Formats: sequence, structure tokens, C-alpha cells
Amino acid sequence: MFDSGVGGLTVLHELLVSLPSEDYLYLGDTARLPYGNKTPEQLRGYATEIADHLVEAGSKLVVIACNSASAVALDAVQRNLVQRGLEVDVIGVLRPAAQLAVAGSRSGRIGLLATPATVASGAYERTMLAADPHVHLESVACRDLASTIEAGFPFDERLVDIVREYCSPLRAADVDTVILGCTHFPLIAPMLQRMLGRGVTLVTSGAGVARSVERALASSGLLNPRAGEGSYRFRCTGEVEPFRALGTRFLQMPLGDVRRVELGTRIAA
Repeated sequence: MFDSGVGGLTVLHELLVSLPSEDYLYLGDTARLPYGNKTPEQLRGYATEIADHLVEAGSKLVVIACNSASAVALDAVQRNLVQRGLEVDVIGVLRPAAQLAVAGSRSGRIGLLATPATVASGAYERTMLAADPHVHLESVACRDLASTIEAGFPFDERLVDIVREYCSPLRAADVDTVILGCTHFPLIAPMLQRMLGRGVTLVTSGAGVARSVERALASSGLLNPRAGEGSYRFRCTGEVEPFRALGTRFLQMPLGDVRRVELGTRIAA
């Protein structure tokens, strides 16, 4: 599993609870974050390189735990692995969240809070309209929200003002469901719920991704048969200690083994 930073740990948390017997390797590309303001070409390059790294480390399935990368790079990552003769499934976070939102919305008026790259891709809108052509999606590009959350705790009035500004058009659009289209955003779910109102359902990708992962592994006969807990390990491309400190709060569990890795040579070349 990989993300630009620690946001994807909110998805890993769900997997650790739902599929505890599996072994997990998480990579945070903290040296190149944020992903939300990168071009599609950059994101495809980063994602392909990281997926190669994880598969070479022994991964049997890859989760792109980043909405920006899932929106523009998932097909490229899967195609690259197939071309290399590797039968490894790749699962993104976008489709599971979109499907949950469409299924759960009563009015068909759905909001999306996501990075500029995710919104610009149009991937959520295409996925949702394919499921139900009568759905209306109100998208809000949150330029600085992920990086503000990534900067750490405690949250202050500046963050409250930023969140209130992004929630305003969703309230005006009278949505009944809001997709948190960035894996950082579940960390401020209580704040979002307060500003959007208790009648609005917040949708995150974690539960849907866990179900998709379980189905993919089961269909390939790759579910781990052990009865006990598996292992979880971490790699990052930036400094280890800041990743460990902030990641512990995102995962709500101790990170333990964290190793720094060097990436980017293929992209530079």
C-alpha cells in the first residue's frame, strides 16, 4: 500500500481491523508530497515506480491509498505490471468510495471534498454517473487542506476557517452525502460533520477498500490462512521520525519498524 504521506494510514487502519491475518507493507512518499498539486504525468510516474518497488519487495496485491494517484494512475500501474508479466491486482480508493456514496445517498445530491488533482481528473464524476446517471456531484477542490493536516497537530482556528470555507458550497448545494476524497480528511471528520450538519453522511474509502481487497485475494486464492495476526511494516522516502510521530496518530497504533528508502532515480532519468 502507498500514499504520498501518512493519509493512507486511515485506509490501512481499516484493513488491519478487517483483514488482521494479512501482512502489510506501507510506503509513504513523503519526499515528494503533496500529490494533490502534481500533474497526471508526474503521478503516473510516481505510482508506477512505487508499485514496482512494492512488488519487488514481495507484495501480492497493491493498494493505491491516495485519491489523486488512484484517479489518474491506477490503469497505468496495472498495465505496467501486466506488461512485466506480473499477475498482481491493483486496487484504488476512488471506486469503492464512489459506489458507497451512490448506494447510500437518498436525494442523489452528493458532495466531494478532494485535492485539485482528483477533482480535475473527473474520475469521481465518471464513476458515479456510470453507476447512476441521475446523481448530481458537487465537487470542491481543497488546495491546501491535505498539506495542513499533514503538517501535524494540534489543529487551530486557521484549519477551522479553511474547513468552513470548503464546506460552504456543499451546504448551499443541499447535499445529503459527502465523499472525503482524500485519505487525510477522515482525521477531521468530527469538524466536517459539525459544519455540514448531522443529516449529512460522510463517506470514506477504508471500508470499501477492505471489501475489495478481501474479494480480490479470495478470488485468486491468496488470502492468508493463518489464524493469528499478520505483520505490518513501513517505508518512507523522507525523514523517518516525523513520519513515525505523525503516522502513529493517523494509524492509532504504534508504527514500529520504519525504514527510509531512496526513490526517484527512474523518474529523474
